[in-house]
Amino acid sequence: MIDVPPAVTLRGVKKAFPLGNGRALDVLDIEHWALPAGRCTVLTGPSGSGKTTLLNLIAGVSLPTAGTIAVHDTNVSALPEPQRDRFRARHVGYVFQTFNLLSAFTALENVMLSMMFAGAIPKAEHRRRATEILARLGLAARLSHKPQQLSRGEQQRIAIARALANHPSLILADEPCASLDAGTARGVLDALLSICRGDGTTLLVVSHEPAMLTAGDQIVDITAINRLEDPARSVERV
Repeated sequence: MIDVPPAVTLRGVKKAFPLGNGRALDVLDIEHWALPAGRCTVLTGPSGSGKTTLLNLIAGVSLPTAGTIAVHDTNVSALPEPQRDRFRARHVGYVFQTFNLLSAFTALENVMLSMMFAGAIPKAEHRRRATEILARLGLAARLSHKPQQLSRGEQQRIAIARALANHPSLILADEPCASLDAGTARGVLDALLSICRGDGTTLLVVSHEPAMLTAGDQIVDITAINRLEDPARSVERV
């Protein structure tokens, strides 16, 4: 069996949010954690335990207070902000709880805009790629529709298409079906899993959905990797 390097490696990662007056809110303390490449990992844990914070650190949206975060062979935590933004656009797809679609643009345009920013795909290929990924998500008949003309499930599929558009090696999804009914959620999750597995894309999803828990390759409770006994607590600094 070929030993495949992990998609993400965290070493000595800590995250605290300063509150002022010598106080800080400690959220994460992870000694070491590796995310297997090409698999679906479901991250669970109680509210306030640092799951979204962890996704933001891996994506380079925010920086750790200490430690290193490597996505494949790139130390994301060492990159200046403009380079982190470009790296995320090209290599990491992010699916949010709230769809974050631009209401003035069609489904096709929302997906194409993500490619324009990343610059990873030739401009002449943008329309073809956006059409292709939307069709794979069952939205071939919705290309010219704007978000307000679509159901919530369709809007989330557009958000997933946008995250997948640049052929990222890693997809991060933060409770992607939290605002959907059970039946719609199942369809959205099936579509996301099918594409990620078909393309060999690594998927890290924060979810408590029963469908996701049974479909993932592994389940990780954040309390098992976060050494803080009481995450998100305020502590004195000296």
